Amino acid sequence: MSKFFALIPAAGSGSRMSNELPKQYLPLRDQPMIYHAVKTLCTNQSIAGVITVLAPSDTEWSRYDWSEFSTKLVVLNCGGATRADSVLNGLAAAQQNKLIDKQDWVLVHDAARPCLTSVQLNKLIDEVTSDAVGGLLAVPVADTLKRSDAEKRVKNTESRENLWQAQTPQMFRCDLLTQALQKATHINITDDASAIEALGLQPKLVLSDAYNFKVTYPQDLALAELILQQRNNP
Repeated sequence: MSKFFALIPAAGSGSRMSNELPKQYLPLRDQPMIYHAVKTLCTNQSIAGVITVLAPSDTEWSRYDWSEFSTKLVVLNCGGATRADSVLNGLAAAQQNKLIDKQDWVLVHDAARPCLTSVQLNKLIDEVTSDAVGGLLAVPVADTLKRSDAEKRVKNTESRENLWQAQTPQMFRCDLLTQALQKATHINITDDASAIEALGLQPKLVLSDAYNFKVTYPQDLALAELILQQRNNP
């Protein structure tokens, strides 16, 4: 029977945060930001294991106490130059170490989405488990979209009909995702679903909400702090 594993690529630097500390380690509610994603994934009863892929040169991870997640958490220092490289390296290492079987489901989640909830996670698993391709959390685009010219003048307004904003986790079978990422090395992909799409497949979109946003800029960190604070003090 196929199992569910989470994989967190965390080998990046997060240069848009204007901070020397890699983004995944920025403090959030007295913990490094990645802690919150690790906790949500490790405490989910459907998830058999959580694999964190770090840069080979990472020296920050060991500064924190992860012992509360020791029954599920595995750390691999095989991150690559890009997010896709880190995911592919992590999948390869996990299979070589017999942590994951080819038909197991892998839920790839951004370390910089600390506000993922168990409700969102369970909904993704419930709606995608029976799907032949796999799927991802996403939200319909709500804002009006403008395309600019080189001078940052509005060139035209884009239709937002049927447009969705992709989130994570993105959930695919291990062998399919491995195959997709291996074949996508020549194209610029920004998420795992893009690699699956390059195979001619159509991942399923599972409705999420705006709380599962990605911390990209310094002001996002303040918003995440408020959301997590409210959840802990309802």
